[in-house]
Amino acid sequence: MNSRANQLKAFDRLLTIMDELREQCPWDKKQTMETLRHLTIEETYELGDAILDNDLEEVKNEVGDLLLHLVFYAKIGSETNTFDIADVCNSICEKLIHRHPHIYGDVKVKDEEEVKRNWEKLKLKEGRTSVLEGVPKSLPALVKASRIQDKVAGVGFDWDEPEQVWEKVEEELEEFKVEVAKNDADAMESEFGDVLFSLVNYARYKNINPENALERTNKKFTKRFQYLESKAKILNKDLKDMTLAEMDVFWEEAKKL
Repeated sequence: MNSRANQLKAFDRLLTIMDELREQCPWDKKQTMETLRHLTIEETYELGDAILDNDLEEVKNEVGDLLLHLVFYAKIGSETNTFDIADVCNSICEKLIHRHPHIYGDVKVKDEEEVKRNWEKLKLKEGRTSVLEGVPKSLPALVKASRIQDKVAGVGFDWDEPEQVWEKVEEELEEFKVEVAKNDADAMESEFGDVLFSLVNYARYKNINPENALERTNKKFTKRFQYLESKAKILNKDLKDMTLAEMDVFWEEAKKL
């Protein structure tokens, strides 16, 4: 791998290119933090896809795209004398040092869970009034549920055993069934949300990332359905004209593949 000197040289090269693009490129000159925001979100998801696909070459490329955006925000910040890339780096360095007293201070910890609990306590000391303030409002609901549960568990608001969490899942399922029987749309939606929230919590106890798990299933379903479509095309058949039994034959073939 590259030496620290080469790493710093490469980062300096990126900063120089950013300066040149901001000064000379019509598109780059027009960008603001607001116009970049949705592109940054898109790049983050593309990185997530590459990670789930275990495509390390693509991970490298997507990390680069995301790094460009971070440098871009710092460049825009420097143009109003608000902050620059050095301020960004120093700020995160100071935060990391402050939140790792077991590394940079005399605090002793026995495991990862104690580190997480200390982390949340330190955040509250920094001025936050709630441990949930750090959960972005715009996160997708499934990810947000997972982060909320991580946060409150960090201050001890948690179940003692996984079995208790699963009992909660079953309890929420029963409550959902009751509302389904009543056919109350609003109540069904509310109870279904409770079911999902409890399942996300159980996944946490089993060290399963619910977002990754669901996306794996999305990808698996997509591949199987596209196999079904390809087989139907070979037979010159329209899926709408096929019976479920006919489609199921190809679905089972796809599962075996």
